[in-house]
Amino acid sequence: MPAPSKARDRAAGSEAPPGSVTTSVERVADLRGVDREAMVALLDAHFWGVTPERFVVDLADKDLAVVLRAHDELVGFSTLARIEARFGGRPVTAFYSGDTIVRADARGSAALARAWSRHVFAEAAAVRQREPERRVVWMLISSGYKTYRFLPTFFRRYLPHADVPPAPDDAALAAHLARLRYGERYDATTGVVRLEHPTPLRDGVADVTAARAADPNVAFFVAANPGHALGDELVCLTDVDEANLTPAGRRMVGSLPLPSSDEDRA
Repeated sequence: MPAPSKARDRAAGSEAPPGSVTTSVERVADLRGVDREAMVALLDAHFWGVTPERFVVDLADKDLAVVLRAHDELVGFSTLARIEARFGGRPVTAFYSGDTIVRADARGSAALARAWSRHVFAEAAAVRQREPERRVVWMLISSGYKTYRFLPTFFRRYLPHADVPPAPDDAALAAHLARLRYGERYDATTGVVRLEHPTPLRDGVADVTAARAADPNVAFFVAANPGHALGDELVCLTDVDEANLTPAGRRMVGSLPLPSSDEDRA
């Protein structure tokens, strides 16, 4: 999906019963006070160092929030900011994921992930209809393996990748966007961001057990971001392009009219 904040997506499971949850995409400025309080409480339950004051600053830095509700109660959300840039003579739109979390009892629903992906891919399609030459990417930072695993699950090409070195232009674009967003807190040598006020995951949320470490993607994430338990964030990037979706990604996005970009880097 996320002072910069973090992408905190949780893997989506099976669908919840019809009508049990609703989703909406809302302007940050329009969020209700009760929703903002629920957001802080959700983050605090899963991350160390969350404060209402820092949350207000982080939220003001975002444009939209994808909200998951059950019986009008906020049980999950993901914030988004849109970055417009130029790189290598080409215009770039980057969708930046901010704070994202789903309450434990609502994680059986794929509704939030579906709403997020359909919104971002629809926006990407609209951008390319106006400017076919514009590249559209998703930028996120990850301090937990669950967030990182969204990439191999739903996308064919992304960085950093466990098996495929990044193309030089992709790596340079990721570094360019990371510097725009994080400045000196981004380490280009490691591809890691060390925030001024890190918020590490609480114990038990996404512990890397021996069984988890047997997953090659989890093992790669830990090697690429050895300070993840302290709140270090791994910079990740992928193209928001229909041609870049895995079969699972295509199912998640659904049947949108999604024009592909002018090049396939596979």
